[in-house]
Amino acid sequence: MTKLLYNWLTTFGKFIILMGRTFSVPERFRMFWKQYVKEMAQLGINSIGIVLLISFFIGAVICIQMKLNIQSPWMPRWVSGYTTREIMLLEFSSSIMCLILAGKVGSNIASEIGTMRVTQQIDALDIMGVNSACYLILPKILGMITIMPLLVIFSSAMGIIGAYGTAYIAHIIVPDDLTLGLQHSFQPWFVWMSIIKSLFFAFIISAVPSYFGYTVEGGSVNVGKASTDAVVSSSVLILCSDVFLTQLLS
Repeated sequence: MTKLLYNWLTTFGKFIILMGRTFSVPERFRMFWKQYVKEMAQLGINSIGIVLLISFFIGAVICIQMKLNIQSPWMPRWVSGYTTREIMLLEFSSSIMCLILAGKVGSNIASEIGTMRVTQQIDALDIMGVNSACYLILPKILGMITIMPLLVIFSSAMGIIGAYGTAYIAHIIVPDDLTLGLQHSFQPWFVWMSIIKSLFFAFIISAVPSYFGYTVEGGSVNVGKASTDAVVSSSVLILCSDVFLTQLLS
């Protein structure tokens, strides 16, 4: 137990030191801006497809499950639409979607930076006097934080479209009842709550895999292990922080 705590504190200390090097003023803003735009496209925009696809079917499935298993003659007709909206806004579009992105984006970041480490490209940057942590990691973190709110909004919208798909195509629920439930007791703060949570999750998704990739030692086998550890650690941190942020923002 003592050894485990020591290893955890050591890892946390190294992470803080690396973030201290990362969040510094870029030496060349033109190059930094180019990397920033590239990372937004690579990490965020390229993930829109899977976000929209998963959100559409999850929204449809949630609406079907609510209609078939919860709604009854004793409940209002808008229950299915109301619960679908709340689940998509409060949890799925922010927390669960970020867990999915942690697997896609996190493994990509860890393997990319880890490969640069084992092929000594990072050492070459350090020898040339370049702050390799700021040059490699900061554009990824800022790019992910910038694009994540858009992914959350797209996810929520596509989930609602999926719910309407069950109404107009599968005829599971009457569209007017679904619309009434989506509009019932809507609180705009829930949208902001989802966006705020996603900003913290975006930092975890980008910073934690960057640390595992930056500190990897050995060869290609260790890069694969670092990628796996990055995804697992990011997922655990997202779940733990979700509990804390939900309690804090609710």
